[in-house]
Amino acid sequence: MKFDQEGNVTSFEKKKTELCQELSLQARDLRFQHTTSLTARNNCIILRMAALKAILTQESLMVLDFRGLGLERWLVLELAPQLASQTHSLPFEFRALEAILQHKVNTLQARLNEVEPVILDTLESLVDPKILSADRSKLHVLLQNSKSLSELETDIKMFKDSMLKVLDEDETVEEFCLTKWTDPRVFEESSLGIDHAEEMELLLENYYMQAEELGNRARELKGLIDDSESVIFINLDSHRNVMMRLNLQLTMGSFSLSLFGLIGVAFGMNLTTAFEDDPRAFWLVTGFMFLGSGLIWRRLLSFLGRHLETSVPPRVMQTHTQTLLLLQEFLFLTHLIVLLSHGHSRG
Repeated sequence: MKFDQEGNVTSFEKKKTELCQELSLQARDLRFQHTTSLTARNNCIILRMAALKAILTQESLMVLDFRGLGLERWLVLELAPQLASQTHSLPFEFRALEAILQHKVNTLQARLNEVEPVILDTLESLVDPKILSADRSKLHVLLQNSKSLSELETDIKMFKDSMLKVLDEDETVEEFCLTKWTDPRVFEESSLGIDHAEEMELLLENYYMQAEELGNRARELKGLIDDSESVIFINLDSHRNVMMRLNLQLTMGSFSLSLFGLIGVAFGMNLTTAFEDDPRAFWLVTGFMFLGSGLIWRRLLSFLGRHLETSVPPRVMQTHTQTLLLLQEFLFLTHLIVLLSHGHSRG
């Protein structure tokens, strides 16, 4: 598709070899190996902006292999009117180059605007401290959008690098001013008294700064994802610690009941003593079991709380000593009950 200086559009088919001969270009110039590139060859500007491949001359803009890439609507409805506009006196290559760069920046910004709200909403729901577990569907959405954001960052970086490569070389900037080689008098100064090379540099710097701003937004969003990931892990670890503590407390309670439940097991073995005939024996043994179990469980919970709050050795040793004393008291009481039962049986 070919655009002239008045914005007229014509479509034609031509082999690349014939096009190279017509424009005095090499075959390697039309291979378009890079995703984003801006190069000047033989009074032509060769552009590659993702799917857009174009050759810009001082008289026309030719877009190559545009079918099936979703570019037809933009080429006909937007690009042609922009090229036909005569609101300023800059040469044709300025208007064409600015239209293409603006389209590229708008495309990058649209991709960022599409990904950003989805990521923010997903992160807001994932970092909620009330959530006990992360929703896998939301994590999948976050992963997909993170990949899209990484691809967008790569495209922005390549666009900036291509612009910076031109801006770093003053001779390359002058080569982009195609009118210089045909009508030097038009090239010398614009109607505003600014050299066209300076205007070309300002044009490229303008879109470089816009790309830099998009890159900063993408990096901030990437950093927000990393920070939110740390918050999510902290919340999950906190809930996991609570569940582990609860499990440990229940285990201690089960241990305490099992320990004093041995007394009930002993009395349930058909012992031939007179103690089990006493009507108060059941309540006495049951009360002693629950009282001892509760006391043991309370001491274990106290030991657990002190151990988690501080790691000072003297307090830990003191807690161990109290636990041993409690066990000794329990053994003494058990032995005393056994002796009393035997004495009561003999009597």
